[in-house]
Amino acid sequence: MRRTIYLDHNATTPTDARVVEAMKPYFNEIYGNPSSIYRIAQDAREAVEEAREKVARLLNASPPEIVFTSGGSESANLAIKGVAHALKEQGDHIITSQIEHHAVLNPCQFLQKLQFKVSYIPVDSQGIVDLDQLRDAVIDAHGSSGRTILLTIMHANNEVGTIEPIKDISKIARGKGVYLHTDAVQAVGKIPVDVKDLGVDLLSLSGHKFYGPKGVGALYIRKGTKIQPLIHGGHHERNLRAGTENVPGIVGLGKACEIAMSEMEEEAKNVAALRDRLQQGLTEQIEEVLVLGHPEKRLAGTLAICVKWVEGESMLLLLDAEGISASSGSACTSGSLEPSHVLTAMGLPPETAHGSIRLSLGHGNTEREIEKVIEVFPRIVRRLRVMSPFGNR
Repeated sequence: MRRTIYLDHNATTPTDARVVEAMKPYFNEIYGNPSSIYRIAQDAREAVEEAREKVARLLNASPPEIVFTSGGSESANLAIKGVAHALKEQGDHIITSQIEHHAVLNPCQFLQKLQFKVSYIPVDSQGIVDLDQLRDAVIDAHGSSGRTILLTIMHANNEVGTIEPIKDISKIARGKGVYLHTDAVQAVGKIPVDVKDLGVDLLSLSGHKFYGPKGVGALYIRKGTKIQPLIHGGHHERNLRAGTENVPGIVGLGKACEIAMSEMEEEAKNVAALRDRLQQGLTEQIEEVLVLGHPEKRLAGTLAICVKWVEGESMLLLLDAEGISASSGSACTSGSLEPSHVLTAMGLPPETAHGSIRLSLGHGNTEREIEKVIEVFPRIVRRLRVMSPFGNR
């Protein structure tokens, strides 16, 4: 079989072999329910708590501040809806940005149906949130139209890799007495994430974005933060997330966090070098290509580009035929005919946004693979431009 050149690590990552090995005993050897009292169950409980400590260590949090979930989407929903319901007597206003993942945008839109008010803050052409507009949007306790109770701004964008100024946003939130949640699904395991340094109250993450298993994530909830559960049932996860714990998944998440602590810095350095070579090669050989996102404040492994006069989906299909896996914008919406909401918020016209490609690298990529993409991709673009009614411009 032809080996795939995998350049879609922002969508998901292969599970690290060391993570798989750590998980194996908890499928059919140490399989007890962590809520039971006998030995095999308590062994499972110990594994869950050890994993909680590893997640907390990566974030510089306390273990009791970590709640395990099924992934980033559930964590974001718990943070946004949980705070909204807990504070609905104090306020009804939420602030987010126009470029959030749908795991944040859709819960906000759901709350609007329940009479909550939501402000969607714009970004500049590089994807950075407008701090002045964010600051002006906060309604304090004396506001005549309600009070802001939550800011929810992503740490790093999943489509273009731009890293947001969360520390600056935190200062605004704290100055107004407002909770701050950050969707750090793309950031955790790739860049240092210190919840104390960032000053956030809630932070969501997902294991499969940094070589952990799918179906498991976590929500950091700063001690004292008022929040209500979404899932009701047993007394699991300090009464914040009912349901028997996914012990193998949680163990895998803990192992992925442990590996990230020791290897993240070196991996970021290596991946950034490959990305820069890829960017150089493509921009030198393809005319009328835009590099998206912030040039410096960007995830090391993310290269998002727009190729003018070519459809992103067509490029993806021809890349796939060459054994190269990439995506057009977000993997969650790549089947949509609408241009990316992230790119349109950044000011790109729809016809340009439709030519977007996201190439996201990880630790399995090699220099040889990157050179292969640099060889193949320009040829694909030339072929498609010949077929395009705009190709001879």
